[in-house]
Amino acid sequence: MRNTKEKILVAALRLFAVNGYEAVSVSQIAGELGMTKGALYRHYKNKRDIFNCIFEYVCQLDVERSRMNGVPEKDYSDMPEAFSHVSPKSLGDYMKAQFRYWSEDEIACNFRKMLTLEQYKSPEMNALYQKVLVSGPLEYIENLLCEMSNEQKEPLPSPHALAIEFYSPFYLLLNMSDGADAKETKEEIAQSYMRYIDDFFQKYFS
Repeated sequence: MRNTKEKILVAALRLFAVNGYEAVSVSQIAGELGMTKGALYRHYKNKRDIFNCIFEYVCQLDVERSRMNGVPEKDYSDMPEAFSHVSPKSLGDYMKAQFRYWSEDEIACNFRKMLTLEQYKSPEMNALYQKVLVSGPLEYIENLLCEMSNEQKEPLPSPHALAIEFYSPFYLLLNMSDGADAKETKEEIAQSYMRYIDDFFQKYFS
């Protein structure tokens, strides 16, 4: 059972995902929950406070998945040594967990949809979209694959080329999952991604 603060976050993000962050007012969020603005303000200072708490929640879960799967929880510039100890299996397991999270978790799905809408309206949201979903993950993966490539006897494509090959299906299949109506179809797409990850590491790091 969600408490009131969590219900507010979920309701707000659901509205943000449909209408965009800027278009949604505190009154709309309160109305969605059948409460007054005054009652909502007892839990959050303003709409930006709600957004910041949503982002903090998403980041916290990402850190937890990183720790669980044995990959660095921060960027290469913050902890370069950790990048040299990651196995292909750990990276593969992490990306599989990421796909499940970004395609199945209600908050993650709506956060991603909101950023997709808002990236065209706000430089700040565009930067966040890139950091969370595009250039940020790509750079993270490139640094991991660079360290893994150094351990291989046979020469591999450049880490950047490998990262693009590795990450592109993640984004493509997420969008395919968004467009699928049936739960069975979504699961087929997820399984297709899992097989792709296994095939990638079999091809380059077996």
